[in-house]
Amino acid sequence: MTEVVVVVGNGMVGHRFLERLRKYDTSKHFTLVSIGEEPIQHYNRMLLTEYFEHLSIDKLKLAPPNWYAENEIELMTNTQALALDTKNKKLLCQRLGGDVPQQFEVPYDRVVIATGASALMPQLPGVILHGVFVYRSIADLNSIIAHAENQAKLEAAGAAKKYALVIGGGLLGLEAAKAVHDLNVSVRIINRGTRLMSRQLDADGAKVLHNEIVNKFGIDVLYEKSTQEIIGTEENGVEAVTFTNGERFDDVCMIIFATGIQPRDELAHSSGLELAKRGGILINDYLECSEPDVYGIGECISHRNVTYGLVAPGYEMADTLAKNFTCESLENRITFPGGDISTKLKLMGMEVGSFGDYFPEFIKEPFEALTYNNPLEKVYKKLFFSSDGSKLLGGILVGDTSDFVRLSLMYKQKDTKPLVDPPNEILLGKRGGDGGNTVLDLPDEAQVCSCNNVSKGDICKAIKDKKLTKLGDVKKVCNVGTGCGGCMPMVKDILEAELAAAGAEVDKSLCEHFAYSRQELYQIIQVEQYATFAEVLAKHGRKQHDPRSYGCEICKPTIASILASLQNGHILKGDRAALQDSNDRFLANLQKSGQFSVVPRVAGGEITPDKLIVLGQVAKKFDLYTKITGGQRVDLFGAQKQDLPEIWRMLVGAGFESGHAYGKALRTVKSCVGTTWCRYGQQDSVGFAIFLENRYRGIRSPHKLKGGVSGCTRECAEARSKDFGCIATDQGYNVYVGGNGGTNPRHATLLASDVPQELAVKYLDRYIMYYIMTADRLQRTSKWLDALEGGIEQLRRVVMEDSLGICATLEKQMSYLVGTYECEWKKVIESPELMAQFAQFKNTNKTQKEVQMQTVRDQRIPTFVAHAKTGSSGTGTESSSPASTTSVLSDLDETEWVSFGSKDRFDMNGGGAVLYGESQLAIFNITESCNGIEKVSWYATQNMCPYDNSFVLAQGIVGDLDGRPKVACPMHKRNFDLSDGCCLSGDDFRLQTFDTKEEDGIIYVLLPPMDVVNARLATSKFVAKDGDAPVVPEVSRSPATLDW
Repeated sequence: MTEVVVVVGNGMVGHRFLERLRKYDTSKHFTLVSIGEEPIQHYNRMLLTEYFEHLSIDKLKLAPPNWYAENEIELMTNTQALALDTKNKKLLCQRLGGDVPQQFEVPYDRVVIATGASALMPQLPGVILHGVFVYRSIADLNSIIAHAENQAKLEAAGAAKKYALVIGGGLLGLEAAKAVHDLNVSVRIINRGTRLMSRQLDADGAKVLHNEIVNKFGIDVLYEKSTQEIIGTEENGVEAVTFTNGERFDDVCMIIFATGIQPRDELAHSSGLELAKRGGILINDYLECSEPDVYGIGECISHRNVTYGLVAPGYEMADTLAKNFTCESLENRITFPGGDISTKLKLMGMEVGSFGDYFPEFIKEPFEALTYNNPLEKVYKKLFFSSDGSKLLGGILVGDTSDFVRLSLMYKQKDTKPLVDPPNEILLGKRGGDGGNTVLDLPDEAQVCSCNNVSKGDICKAIKDKKLTKLGDVKKVCNVGTGCGGCMPMVKDILEAELAAAGAEVDKSLCEHFAYSRQELYQIIQVEQYATFAEVLAKHGRKQHDPRSYGCEICKPTIASILASLQNGHILKGDRAALQDSNDRFLANLQKSGQFSVVPRVAGGEITPDKLIVLGQVAKKFDLYTKITGGQRVDLFGAQKQDLPEIWRMLVGAGFESGHAYGKALRTVKSCVGTTWCRYGQQDSVGFAIFLENRYRGIRSPHKLKGGVSGCTRECAEARSKDFGCIATDQGYNVYVGGNGGTNPRHATLLASDVPQELAVKYLDRYIMYYIMTADRLQRTSKWLDALEGGIEQLRRVVMEDSLGICATLEKQMSYLVGTYECEWKKVIESPELMAQFAQFKNTNKTQKEVQMQTVRDQRIPTFVAHAKTGSSGTGTESSSPASTTSVLSDLDETEWVSFGSKDRFDMNGGGAVLYGESQLAIFNITESCNGIEKVSWYATQNMCPYDNSFVLAQGIVGDLDGRPKVACPMHKRNFDLSDGCCLSGDDFRLQTFDTKEEDGIIYVLLPPMDVVNARLATSKFVAKDGDAPVVPEVSRSPATLDW
């Protein structure tokens, strides 16, 4: 049974809550109703000043007009909420705008009050006169524009000059003053206090801002004046103003009050909810009001005696509440700890920023302040440090906020990361301009856009991936500057720095969906603690508001690996399964036949006779090819996907664990026999190798890792050809890093000499975690070390001397990964849900033979048939890649909708194979996300890849190429359009595609009769027959770039 959630208030925060609840409520447990007083749907109030430039409401809207209908949200505009009947759970409402008020009731199960705040209008004589306005809504702005245009016309015709008075010297007042000034009306700012923006700036900072406003715009700013009375007539409107000090202005045509806001708590008051003493609906840390099932978020509330006038804390509340509505139990709820009130703005061309505690009276510990005041450059900076200089406590920036992100990050990390540079360098920059203070020096996790939580890493990645060169494109792709706009100077700096730094260098952006490198995404995910690919894509993808941006075969496995490196969850649980690449997807190595290989872990190469016997028994039972690997273990080839769980049930029962040969993870730690048997051995190399392999097993990394331990300098374990290696000495071990074999062999480099085993482990822990943290996608440790600025010497400083102060963090993360290790295959065979992923088909328990086997050298190997050729086949097998549209099955007239069972059988954002007669089809689904609301689209194709006739497409990663839904074949990474079947990788192949739909949870595919499909796609038509001559393996057929 669904619950009705009524959201009162259709503003920015109310809309954000609706977005998030629809996103988290995957089962659609909630029916949503949104009620707003304005006659139009929600818009961005932070960009009201821009409305004066374009007069377009649509440019301020945060979602298209059909957003509510598409997401099944009932929207009631022009509607006022009058009172809550909390006992009977009804909301009394009233339609606005009609001649006769129409009242009605809206039932609810839960109600969320997000009524925001209203502009303060002082109760003074004359405030009802024509020409008196507040600065809050589109209606207010339209009235101001009409009045100002009329005054400008009068003055142009010869009338006397008159002034618009803006009452209030805060943010809203300055924005209003600038807007009216641009309407060609003279402006005076009237401020009750002694300085502008008194909540953000001290006296010296406000003075810099004052001079800019007066000198650049010619706007008068008057202080210590309180309005007493507004004078005018009903016919002429406003004419004069008097102040409490006796002064009078007679040349007034308009007054705009921008003296602050007050919480819209009338609904709470009329409903008997508890209010704070100074206004605002009283809420607790769970955002609950004083009555059950009533909640408050945004500017209308008071939380811990704080009322927020910024949108970012409201967004945090909205996200928190949406998560709590969809959590499994009350114990799993999260609290709202309070919002970040740091601000970064651009007012009248002047950059202004403040963060942390920037007024001495609010600093709760001994401090010292450093100030830079340069009137010539119109720059003022004041930073507050702890008395020992180890923490940045807060700061004020005027005229130059280029360091805002860097400094605010230092403030946020003040309790966890002591300052590295001395305070004077933090304020002024390093001597000689030797780096440290540019945008390139900012860490990737530094938040640039606080409104939409976009980091520097996100922006850099987008610039690289999309080859962006214009600020507007960066704004659109990265979703920055769509809130308050205060981040745009920093975004501009980042763009310019990235363009300047690019030169002829290879673009390191991950893919078209992310404008970041793997390193940048790692830091973003670590700092923001994201748990899903969808979160990362929604918040940091370069096409955040494009519902057709789904990810791809590059970014999905990369982010899956990062999530595993940080959180160590099972890679096949939940939505992570569909992110995995060819091998990780089924915890085995995909072979060219479409079969899999199985490689159990044999730590250090040491294995008992009993375990060797089990390996033989498994190979015989499942007819597997066996081979000894170079990593001192046994590889079993030719396993069918559906047999993998049973194979591993036998192996786990015998004490084996996953060897992770399929993953970008530790493969082996090779060893010689060391002091156990060798007369030259210096240390127990086998024991140490087993220890290291068991320590680092399962840890996901940017690329595969291999290790080695040799018992003496004779180096029988080839430790120096590994990513890490230890060579025994009579005093301990020499530790080597950054080696590899492969296409471009490289000897590892000495990191440390003659270190005891315990210290060697500590150094390796730090080295591996530092590599995982900072390397690019698919970058081996050798290439990473080459690219590391400072090379091996810098690595020594980091992992041995703790020059970056991160060793404790690296050790903690490694300890977490080691302590949370679980054998992935053991978990699979213990979970019926995970085991179900290995079924050959989603709609039947039947199985099909996909590969013909033959015996060579007393072992079973696959028989291959020739590759498919478009429109024909030279081997008796028929191509499924039609030469003309007449052979496309979906174009046939005789079709019917065929059921393939519950949608729950298929992984979300993934695929699954189904059997239709004797033909294999692949059914895929992709979740489209628009403003946090999800819509699932379904597709069906043949399951056979036409490139090499392997039945693997359902195992491929789904995504998009410039908005076109696609699947990447897991075999050779060729991409196919899911809508029309065209090959997107440049080859002349095409898939058969079929219309697909979901009704009442059941998946249907529009198909021709079974015999028609079988004539074209029957599996037996593409499998070699007994007696067929095997095709000689080809050296190369120009496969797509592979990454294993």
